[in-house]
Parts: sequence; structure tokens; C-alpha cells
Amino acid sequence: MPIKLAVPKESAAGERRVAMEPSTVKRLTDLGVEVVVQKGAGANAHFPDAAFEEAGARIVGTAPTLLKEADVLVKVQGPTAKEIKALREGAVIIATVHGHRQPELVGEMRDRKLTCFAMELIPRISRAQSMDVLSSQAAVAGYKAAIMGADLSCRFFPMLTTAAGTIRPATVLIIGAGVAGLQAIATARRLGAIVQGYDVRSATKEQVESLGAKFIELSIKAEGEGGYARELTDEEKAQQAEELAAHIAKADVLITTAAIPGRPSPKIVSKATVEGMKEGAVIVDLAAEGGGNCELTEPGKTIEHNGVIVHGPLNIPSQVPLHASEMYAKNLFNFLQPMLAEGEFKPDYEDEVIAKSLLTRDGAIIHEPTREAVEGAAS
Repeated sequence: MPIKLAVPKESAAGERRVAMEPSTVKRLTDLGVEVVVQKGAGANAHFPDAAFEEAGARIVGTAPTLLKEADVLVKVQGPTAKEIKALREGAVIIATVHGHRQPELVGEMRDRKLTCFAMELIPRISRAQSMDVLSSQAAVAGYKAAIMGADLSCRFFPMLTTAAGTIRPATVLIIGAGVAGLQAIATARRLGAIVQGYDVRSATKEQVESLGAKFIELSIKAEGEGGYARELTDEEKAQQAEELAAHIAKADVLITTAAIPGRPSPKIVSKATVEGMKEGAVIVDLAAEGGGNCELTEPGKTIEHNGVIVHGPLNIPSQVPLHASEMYAKNLFNFLQPMLAEGEFKPDYEDEVIAKSLLTRDGAIIHEPTREAVEGAAS
């Protein structure tokens, strides 16, 4: 029998995205999947129920009804305790879980014998690029960070020639040249700013310069595995901070993006460095979810210190809900499609992408670091 794929309304505070949007639902129904959508699931992302129905989905009124029917539950954020309890034993959850942050919920999924795929665990290999939700949502965050910086700044980004004279363009410094950082660089350049980029991975220099920004070269290099930077030693962190401080002092807007999956964000900008910045400067800390790259960042808040604005936004992709949902839904579809055969759910657990994204299955926690976190929390 065809599986029933359920799309609930996200319940996390401030979450405006939805896991599936109408065009992706149409592709799933064409594959024989029965898609069930909770009433109003896409409203905050501006996808009306009627659009889902036209795509072939069935609308149900309440979350309990939806969950009772679900063979596969797809979400943006990880499942809640109520959702886990409401699903039938053996059901499948596909979401961005971040199990290390909520080990008790992972334990509940294990105990309910739920199969859970964590989208953030999808390996960063060429074959899985179209499934990479971390990259798609980071692109949204990087774009938005440049907009936030321009909005909070007391200066124009572009050079303006007016009857009152010429206004010099703002200088924007972006730390971290991953997906978010590169998108922030591109957007700040489009807005007309003078842009500089820095990353401990020297291999990113060409990418930064290809976007029209100047690459700042320091003596610290930290290439790591999987495209990430390795963690710096304490001595390297101190040297990096000292060398960066001179460049940060000249910036009108500083955007930081350095994050380590499953670990607290590295502290790159000290209180002393902030106090060395010019009056009216702005810091947009994209790493606020992990505690922030700036020592003064307060996640979810905007503060001012010595005339410098420090902005620590959370869940930035939710601020661009329509396009962020479209991108997320396409990632989900590309992940799901190989597991669907004539509408039935038949994953190949020997496949690298499927195996490495598997969090729980058959009453066990499959992902080893998460298993250690849960067992540690339980002991």
C-alpha cells in the first residue's frame, strides 16, 4: 500500500517554515505517495491549504488526526514529545533534529521504536549536495545577515554621490567563508559595500575573491575534514584574535558565521575587540544558535556595548519562510525519492547517505555520537 506522508504545522515558537510546499507535494503524489497536510500548515509561509489540495494533498483538521495516520512524518524542526507519543510504533520521522541538544527526545524515539532520519547528518558528499539542508538554509541566513547589517547600521552600504556631497561606502567584514559567509559576501557586494572576507581555511580565498571581496590572510590555517575547519588550539585562538582585531576595528559591519556542528560556536571576537570598534559599528552574529562567535552576544537579543550594536539572531531562515520552505522541501524530496518504490517506503540501509543520516531505528540509537550523548544523559 502507498505510504501516508504527513506534513504538520510547525509548533516551535517563531517557526514560520513548512516541510513541504505544493509543487513538491505534486511530485510526491505523482510517485504514488499519499500526502496528508495539517490545516494551516503552510499559512505562515504563504502556502494556502487550497494550493496543497490542488497539488493532490488531503487536508486534515488537527495534529492528533494527522499523526495517527502518519507512516512518515516530515518536519522542519525536530519532533516534540507529544508528536513522538502520538505516532504509531515503527513510524518514520524525517526532520532537522540536532539530537545532541535534546537527548531525552532521542531516547523517547528509541523507546517508541521510531525510525528517525536527521537531515543535518546527511554526509557532505557530491551525491548528497541536493539534499543538504544545512547548506540551503545557511544560504538564506547569509543573505539575511547582510540585510540585517545594512538595516542596523548608521551608514549607507553603497557610495552615494548627492548634491550634499559624496558618501563613502561602508566597509563590511565577514568572518567565515562557508555557505552563509559567501552568501553574505555576495549580498553585501550587491548592496554596494566594500567587502572583506576571512576564513581559517586558506582554500576559500579563491571563492571569496571571485565574489569581488578582498581576502584577509592571517598566519593561522585550520583546514579540517568534510569541508569544515578544525578546532583551533588555545594558542592559535589567541593569535587569531590578535591579528583579526586590527581588521575588525576598521569595519562598519562585522558578520560572523563560524560554527562547528554539534559543538559550541568558537569565540572569535572578544569584549576588548568590540571595545576597539568604531562608534556605530554593527556585529551580526550568525553563530548565536551555538552561543555566538562574539563574547558579548546574547542569543536572540540585540544589545549595545560602547556604541557598538551586537545582534544575535536565531532561526534566521524562518524570516524568509516561503523561499526557505521551498529549498527545504526540495532537499527533503531529493532525500526521499530514492527510498520510494511505487509509493512504498523502501530505504536501502546500505546506502551511505541513508545510513549516515539515520538517527534511530528498531529501538536503538544508530548515530554513535548521539548515542553517547543520550547514554551519558541517562547515566
